[in-house]
Amino acid sequence: MLNTFAIVSIVIAVICAITIAADEFRRPQKMGVMNVVWPVTALYFSVFAAWAYFRFGRAKPKSEPMPMQMGSRQGDGMSEAKQPPDPNWTQVATGTSHCGAGCMLADLVSEFGIAAAGITLFGSMLWAEYAIDFAAAWALGIVFQYFALRPMRHDLSAGGVILAAIKADTLSILCFQVGMYAWMALTYFVFFPAPHITPFQPGYWLMMQIAMIFGFLTSYPMNRWLIRHGLKEAM
Repeated sequence: MLNTFAIVSIVIAVICAITIAADEFRRPQKMGVMNVVWPVTALYFSVFAAWAYFRFGRAKPKSEPMPMQMGSRQGDGMSEAKQPPDPNWTQVATGTSHCGAGCMLADLVSEFGIAAAGITLFGSMLWAEYAIDFAAAWALGIVFQYFALRPMRHDLSAGGVILAAIKADTLSILCFQVGMYAWMALTYFVFFPAPHITPFQPGYWLMMQIAMIFGFLTSYPMNRWLIRHGLKEAM
C-alpha cells in the first residue's frame, strides 16, 4: 500500500517537473539558475510547485514589458532599485527554494551512494546520511546561490560573490536540515524502526518528499529574516 502510494506520488512529481522544464525551454527564466530550481522543487512539492510556477514563477514573454521594480523612481531622470524592507511571500518562497533545490539534488545522489556502499557513522546509517547529506546540500546550495547572485552583484569579484553566497545560504540550509532531519528521524526510529526503509524502495522517497517539505517550512522564516536584513537578495 505504501509503495503504491509512493509510486503515484513520485510519478506525479516527475510529471510536474517535466512540465515545468518543458515550459522553461520555451520561456527560459531571466535568472538562469531558476531553470533548474523550479523543476527540482517540483520533485518534492509536486502539484504545489507546478501551481506556484504558473502562478508567479513563469517568465514573461519577451514581447511583454517588464513591470517596474519595487522601490524604483521615475520622472526625475533616475531609476534606482531598493531592497524592499519587508519581502512578500513569493520572494521568500523563491529564496527558500534555492537551498531546497540543493538539498534535493544532494539527497538524490548521496542517499543512493550511502545505501549502496553501506556507509555508517557511529554504527548507524542515519548519522552517515545526516553528515554526508548536509555537506553535499551545503555545497550545492552555495553553488545555486552563487549563480543567483552573480548576475545581480557586478560590484563584487567572484570571490566576493562566493562569500556573499555563503552568508546568504548557510543559515538557510541549517534551518532546512532541521525540518528535514526531524522527519528522517521519525521515519528511521518510529515509522520503520526495523527493518529500516531504504532508498531502493519507493516508500523511502515518499518519506523524503515529506521531509523536504518540512525542511522548506522550517527554513522559510530564516529566509525571510535574511532577505529583510539584506543578507540574501530577493528573487
